[in-house]
Amino acid sequence: MDTALRGSLKATRPPGPLGGTLTIPGDKSISHRALMFGALAVGETEIRGLLEGEDVLATAAAMRALGAEVAREEGGIWHVSGRGVGCLIEPADVLNIGNSGTAARLISGILASHPIFSVLTGDASLRARPMRRVIEPLSACGARFTARAGSLLPMAIEGTADALPLSYRLPVASAQVKSAVLLAGLNARGTTEVDEPVATRNHTENMLRHFGAEVSVEAAGAGRLIRLTGQPELRAADVRVPGDPSSAAFPLVAALLVPGSHLRLEGVGINPLRTGFLVTLEEMGAAISIENRRTESGEPVGDLVILHGPLRAVDVPAERAPTMIDEYPILAVAASFACGTTRMRGLGELRVKESDRLAASARLLGANGVVVEIQGDDLLVHGTGRPPGGGARVATEMDHRIAMSALVLGLASAEPVAVDEARFIDTSFPGFAALMEAAGARFEPA
Repeated sequence: MDTALRGSLKATRPPGPLGGTLTIPGDKSISHRALMFGALAVGETEIRGLLEGEDVLATAAAMRALGAEVAREEGGIWHVSGRGVGCLIEPADVLNIGNSGTAARLISGILASHPIFSVLTGDASLRARPMRRVIEPLSACGARFTARAGSLLPMAIEGTADALPLSYRLPVASAQVKSAVLLAGLNARGTTEVDEPVATRNHTENMLRHFGAEVSVEAAGAGRLIRLTGQPELRAADVRVPGDPSSAAFPLVAALLVPGSHLRLEGVGINPLRTGFLVTLEEMGAAISIENRRTESGEPVGDLVILHGPLRAVDVPAERAPTMIDEYPILAVAASFACGTTRMRGLGELRVKESDRLAASARLLGANGVVVEIQGDDLLVHGTGRPPGGGARVATEMDHRIAMSALVLGLASAEPVAVDEARFIDTSFPGFAALMEAAGARFEPA
């Protein structure tokens, strides 16, 4: 049964194991970037596997409003006819980018070095997320920002006609801030430099090269120094978007937890700067293998094969957080089934996601009978090696990852688990319920 993700939803233990071969929707981070780079390139870019969730569709609409031609063919193939670096046009209306913090920050970088006026806004969740971390560095290139108190959206941007190249050291590990600075540097004369103290996901650097920009990366202690030569002529380049590893995490954990399960997830991105979740699960004893490794559009890809089995508690180091920042809520669910206490360190960044995901993850588990603690920026999950009691109705707080984590918990807990609202799942994982049901999961309106 294909359950419509509207209103409350309940997950119940399925009568048998999960199984089969699933194709995960396209990587959200790469989908956003493919549309943006296509709009900044000269010529027509063809994109296959684009994630057609609400967040990415909002980015497509924003690129149209900025003058690019963006169209979808039957069969899910997208075409973007770009205008070239520095040639986007002033939008006639406010750019509403829905729920996406990635789009808000990356588009801010693009607009900062275009001599046009624009206003960004989003849904209630995004309007509560701070933008100061991009306003401060981007202001140094010559752009002017006017935001609500607390650096919140809606935000007006007056881009500069003569952008200065930036040399910026990230105060915190953030691929979004790094990308915003690099995108501003595309239309600046000279070399833009970003010094990141800890290496973060490098999709922007990979795609810049794919579209013809000159980018160098060198190790700098635990981090990296990235240099971009400004004002390149980006050339249209076809993109095949791999399956999103952050979305794959939900059926993956479900297969680990539901007895007897054997699941294959085809064509998932396995970029080393995104695989901290897989590394952690392997440390927990999870039976996961990667087959058919290949490279597509500059990104490593593989097929994940998952078998159900017992898990043990681990200590997850803080320095791993940038490689798995979106997967902590579902990792916390897996930890609740493990033997012993799992400690996840250095999760302060979770406090400024779609919700305070650190607190929301703790509430999700606690409501379903799991003993959990927050100590500073650490999350401690006390697993018993047995399924938690379940039985709760979880407040999603407009957060798609909390909603999906709760539903996965319900597939293996003693009692069903419900969420108060499921429609936000479409922002990142359209077709989530149908795909999970195809593997044997059980969902029903609550």
